[in-house]
Amino acid sequence: MPQYSDDLFLGPAQTFMGTGLNQSESVFAGSITTTTLNVTSMLSGDPIQLGQYVSGTGITTGSYITAFGTGSGGIGTYTVSASSSATGAITIYASGDAYLGDPAPMDLGVGPLGRVYVWDCIPQTLQTANIAASQTASASGAVTLTAGTSAKSVINASGVTVIQLNTPRALQINTSTTARTITISGYDYFGQPMTEAITVATAGTAKSGKKAFYQIASATINGSATAVTIGTTDILGLPVRAIDAGYVVKVGWNNTLAQDAGTFVAADMTTPATSTTGDVRGTYTPSSASDGIKRLVMAIAIPAIGCGPNATRVGALGVTQA
Repeated sequence: MPQYSDDLFLGPAQTFMGTGLNQSESVFAGSITTTTLNVTSMLSGDPIQLGQYVSGTGITTGSYITAFGTGSGGIGTYTVSASSSATGAITIYASGDAYLGDPAPMDLGVGPLGRVYVWDCIPQTLQTANIAASQTASASGAVTLTAGTSAKSVINASGVTVIQLNTPRALQINTSTTARTITISGYDYFGQPMTEAITVATAGTAKSGKKAFYQIASATINGSATAVTIGTTDILGLPVRAIDAGYVVKVGWNNTLAQDAGTFVAADMTTPATSTTGDVRGTYTPSSASDGIKRLVMAIAIPAIGCGPNATRVGALGVTQA
């Protein structure tokens, strides 16, 4: 799953909010008699504000400004909340805001933070029969697979001979004369075994699957007496789980700055997954046909459950494939 050496977890840790971070935020010279504060000059900082705490020699702890008197720009008289007994000229410090309850202690922090995953691929032109060339099934059973354009035959890490695509994508099935169900078995981009049953309801009309296959190991048909082909679609499989379109930060397609108006399908969180449920991470179909030249650059927000210190495989990669 996506993990990073500098994952951030900002909490729990005490912090403060408001304007009272610096207890000598503003400094003045003046004097105080009971609840009347007389400011004669501003030494540093900003003018005094209502609610601002004031301190200094002889000023009662916790005193704050309750009213303005004469003067402007910080010079003048003010009324403070508590009586004080300072004598002579004093240095006055102003900070914080009593009306805001400042500084306000907080011990929750902001919790684990997420990341943005940048997915960059150039999908090849879809092919209608690059996984299984047209063949007539004489009985229920296996369909012969042959790697065609934009596909190649490889032996995967499990020692299985498979047809591998350049990027994970859903498949399309066509049967010429009779409605049939084709069951595809293979692997996703992370090597998880997966199966999908795709039913062609109308003979002669291609049916697209919902799951993004990276490698195809086998295909079977549930009947005979029809020609069948298996190819690819432009329904591309996301590399990380996205359960809502709001997690799609940006989709760039074909070197265009504007957001691409393609079709996003959220991850199917059905547990357990089956041969007829959707893709466990989600899919995206660009607004125009792939051609092996157009580049897809997709920024996907990953929440903390997918990449933070408490990330899970399901949070990052979706439920277990079926």
